Amino acid sequence: MKKKRLKSLVLSALAATTFAFLPSAGAAIQVNPIPNLSQDFIKGADVSMLPELESLGAKFYDVDGTEMDELQIMKNHGINWIRVRIWNDPKAGPGGGGNTDEARAIAMTKRAHALGLKVLIDFHYSDWWADPAKQFTPKAWENDTEDQLVQHVHDYTKQVVEDFQQAGCEPEMIQIGNEIKNGMLWPIGKLPSSDGDKAFSRLMDAGLKAVREADPDRSIQLMVHLPDGGDNALYQRFFDSLKKNGVTDFDVIGLSYYPFWHGTLDQLQANLDDISARYDKDVIVVETAFGYTNENFDNMKNCYDENMERIGGFRSTVQGQATGLRAVMERLANVPNGRGTGMFYWEPDWYAVPGAGWKTGEGDEWDNLAMFDKNGKALESWDVYKDVSDKNAKTVAPKFKEVDSIAVEGGL
Repeated sequence: MKKKRLKSLVLSALAATTFAFLPSAGAAIQVNPIPNLSQDFIKGADVSMLPELESLGAKFYDVDGTEMDELQIMKNHGINWIRVRIWNDPKAGPGGGGNTDEARAIAMTKRAHALGLKVLIDFHYSDWWADPAKQFTPKAWENDTEDQLVQHVHDYTKQVVEDFQQAGCEPEMIQIGNEIKNGMLWPIGKLPSSDGDKAFSRLMDAGLKAVREADPDRSIQLMVHLPDGGDNALYQRFFDSLKKNGVTDFDVIGLSYYPFWHGTLDQLQANLDDISARYDKDVIVVETAFGYTNENFDNMKNCYDENMERIGGFRSTVQGQATGLRAVMERLANVPNGRGTGMFYWEPDWYAVPGAGWKTGEGDEWDNLAMFDKNGKALESWDVYKDVSDKNAKTVAPKFKEVDSIAVEGGL
């Protein structure tokens, strides 16, 4: 291959993902502002693990070493929303993962509101983790018929929303289901289906309608959330099916986007642009994360490592973590008509605290993707949330430092 062509490919790859900003003298990290980022852009974090971490003795410190409430630390650095999941009855499942029930979610919402933060509540409709690989029906509903399950989803959702309202902490946004590309409440709501996705659509509709009934003024935004943020074909297939079955009364499409699992930034951008226009919805990257190290701090193998670093395209450094987050926010800011409205980091607080495992008796596979070091001290990458909105900040051109070995095939 000609040298000119090789140079072009290298520069293209750098432009896509791997710019390495060199901090100016005295600066811990360099984050350029995003000129077209809206003032009300959602800068959020899922902190569902926090009550469990605190119960096990976790301490949190700001970048200067001052111990304080983690929510206050996040607010200090520009976070304006939190996200909290709800499991129906964690005691009926394997446990771990924060044991996040309704009571903990209400308490977290009150804490967030007291600090002026807004809240997204994530209904898993399970007693444990719900994701593309598993959508277990809660034990209390596991013998339901389809009609009974639809009714349970409706009644439970409405009751929980009313409980929040009675506690004086109505959330600003609610999502019905978590990463539901393969459906939810298996086996009745599993996808792909043989019934034209009708059972699944009934379950979704029941949850959405329940929130609207409890909130007739529509002050609560409604979200539907899928993984694989770079897979446009998946999103078209899923939302076309919902639309065909008459399920359209929601406000936001939520995406999980981890660059080491879910495609390139260009694929994310293409999907965001398409689905926001095609379905007339705002879009939010409701889960993302970037590694700050490849080191592991407990006996549980981490899900992110050197190979994931290479695939994702961002260095496993504090600067790389900040640069990756800025890149996602910039892509959202570029969605036409202002429809890219926010981003949530998934579990930045989950550093390796003994006992705070993804499952009871096991460890933490996320500790090198947290935004706190192994001792609970905030990383300088938290500054990304303020720096992207600082219109007066100096913009620094990225400087080429190094390129990993590149295998090139073919010729001209």
